[in-house]
Amino acid sequence: MIELRGVSKTVQSGDHPLTILHSLDYAIPSGQFVAIVGPSGSGKSTLLMAMAGLERPQAGRIVVAGEDLTRLGEDALARLRGRKIGIVFQSFHLIPNMTAIENVAVPLELAGAPDAFKRAERELDAIGLADRLDHYPAELSGGEQQRVAIARALAPGPAILLADEPTGNLDAANGTMIADLLFKAQAERGTTLVLVTHALALAGRADRVVRLQSGRMVEDRVRQ
Repeated sequence: MIELRGVSKTVQSGDHPLTILHSLDYAIPSGQFVAIVGPSGSGKSTLLMAMAGLERPQAGRIVVAGEDLTRLGEDALARLRGRKIGIVFQSFHLIPNMTAIENVAVPLELAGAPDAFKRAERELDAIGLADRLDHYPAELSGGEQQRVAIARALAPGPAILLADEPTGNLDAANGTMIADLLFKAQAERGTTLVLVTHALALAGRADRVVRLQSGRMVEDRVRQ
């Protein structure tokens, strides 16, 4: 489902170039749950955003669902994300002047779904927010906002779900609930899940755990 071939990413840091990703080669089969761990600054989030086509590598290829992201323009990348990739961020990224149901309906409307609001309502009901449909983000708790963000990511039925520290801004109880929602969605829908996390307990539930260190892949552990 996702294949990295010699992927490198370098940025300018002051007067010197800083390589964030070093010639990464990796493959993730369809339906697998992979956790990416490592210290801050190891390149975890950059790698995840490269898989989403939101970061461009300087070298190498990233093939997602049969599409070479490095050969696609911005419009084509946006269409691919709309069809194939759901993204959950640490900071929710909900649209503040839209209600919960409107936030979830947005990607469906962009995809031309005639039943966008019905599908959005089903997704919110499935995660226990049927009584929050018309609430704005500021009226929701952090855990509720992240549940809306998950519903939005899942509503179009993506083959791939990318989650960047989705529990990082939440307390332990809400973090556990959010993690359980992600794992349930992955198991029930057969979604390929890639999770960046500092929480080793969450990573321990993955099929594989990839450890990055200074932009290099230093471990690829398969759950026994």
